Amino acid sequence: MESISIGLLGLGTVGAGVVKIIENHQDKLAHQIGCPVKVKKALVQDLEKDRGLAIEDGILTLDPEDVLADPEIDIVVEVMGGIEATKEHLLEALKNKKHVVTANKDLMAVHGPELLKAASANECDLFYEASVAGGIPILRGLVDGLASDRITKMMGIVNGTTNFILTKMTKEGRTFDDVLKEAQDLGFAEADPTADVGGLDAARKMAIMSTLGFSMNVDLSDVKVKGITDVTAEDIEYAGQFGYTMKLIGYAHRDGEKVEVSVEPALLPNEHPLSSVNDEYNAVYVYGEAVGETMFYGPGAGSLPTATAVVSDMVCTMKNMRLGVTGKSAVNPQFEKKLKEREEISSQYFLRLHVQDEIGVLAKLTSIFSNHGVSFEKILQNPLNGAGYSEIVLVTHKASLDHYEDILMELKDYHAIHSIESSYRVEGGEKG
Repeated sequence: MESISIGLLGLGTVGAGVVKIIENHQDKLAHQIGCPVKVKKALVQDLEKDRGLAIEDGILTLDPEDVLADPEIDIVVEVMGGIEATKEHLLEALKNKKHVVTANKDLMAVHGPELLKAASANECDLFYEASVAGGIPILRGLVDGLASDRITKMMGIVNGTTNFILTKMTKEGRTFDDVLKEAQDLGFAEADPTADVGGLDAARKMAIMSTLGFSMNVDLSDVKVKGITDVTAEDIEYAGQFGYTMKLIGYAHRDGEKVEVSVEPALLPNEHPLSSVNDEYNAVYVYGEAVGETMFYGPGAGSLPTATAVVSDMVCTMKNMRLGVTGKSAVNPQFEKKLKEREEISSQYFLRLHVQDEIGVLAKLTSIFSNHGVSFEKILQNPLNGAGYSEIVLVTHKASLDHYEDILMELKDYHAIHSIESSYRVEGGEKG
C-alpha cells in the first residue's frame, strides 16, 4: 500500500482542522501506518470560499460522486452535517467499499444501527468518536478501555454551549438571555441555539453513549429531555445557598437489566468533580463494577479538538486496513432494551414554590410530602416583600419519580400554592 487516500464530505471548521492535522502530522501518521496519507477530494458548497488553507488544484468539488465513487479513495470522512441526505451519501460510500469516519452525532443518534449494519455487511469500518464530546475519547474509552467491565452509570456535561451559559450565570449572576447573546457573539452558540439550550444535542450524545456503554439499542426517543431555557438567576442563587452547582447533566443509569437515560438541569454538590467543569469544557463520569469511578475531561468542541478525534478514527481504520481486519469493529448489542418505570427511578429533588403567607401552609406542605413517604433534607422560607406570599425552597431526601410527580400534582391543586417556580433533580448527594 503506497498511500491512503481520503475523501472529505464538507470542509468547514472541523474539515479544515482535519486537513491541517493531516498536513502537520504527516510524519507521525506515516510512522504509525507505514505509508503517507493524502486528501484526494473534498466536497464543498462554494469553490471560491477562503478557508485559510493552501489547497491544491483539483481537490475541491461540488459533486458528491467525485468522493463517493472514486475508486482511489479509501476512507470517506463526513464532516458536513445533516441527517437524511448525509445518510444516503454514507450508505453509498459503504456500498462502494469505502470506510467511513463521521463526526455527526445527529446522524448516528437517528440512523446509527442502520449504518453500522451496512458497514459490517460491506466489511468496512465505521467510526464516530468525534460525534460525542469533541476531543475527549469517551466512546473509545467505553468500547476499548472499559471493554472488560460492566458499566453501571454514566453522567456528565456533554454540551459546551449550555455549560458556558450556566457557568456565566453562576459566576456573574446574569440572566439566561443575556449570557446566551454573549455566547452567540463569541461563537459558542449557534444563531439558532434550540438544539443546544433545549437539551437535544446532549440527548443525542447520551443515546449514543448509552447504546455503547450498556450494549443495548437506546433510541433518542428513550431519552427524557429538559433544557436550560427556564433556569433563572434565582434558581442558581438558591442552589448556591444550599451548597449546589447547576449543570445540564446527561445521565444514564443501569440497575440490573433496566436503564434510564435523561438530560436535564441538575444540582450537584459543590465538591462533586463535575461542579468544577466550567465554560465550554465537557466531562463524563463513568462508573464500572470493576474499575469504580473514572472521569473523562477536555474540550468538547472546536476545530482542532474535534478534528483530532476524527483523525484518530482514521488512524484506527488505516491500521485495520493494513492488518486486513476492517468491518469487524461493530458488535451487535448484547442486551434487549428495558427501560425503567417511574417507580423504579429515584433521586433527590430541588423545589421552589411561591405560597400564601399564612399560618398552616408549611404544615400542609409537610403533610403532602410525608403522605407519599418523602421527607425534607433542607428547607428555606423567605417572605416576598409586599406580595402577601412567601417563597419556600426545599431539597427532598431520595424519592421515587412517581411519588414526586404525584406530589407536584397535589401541590398544583392546593389553593395556598401560588406557583411552582422551579423543580430540578439533585445528583451526587445521598448515597444509594
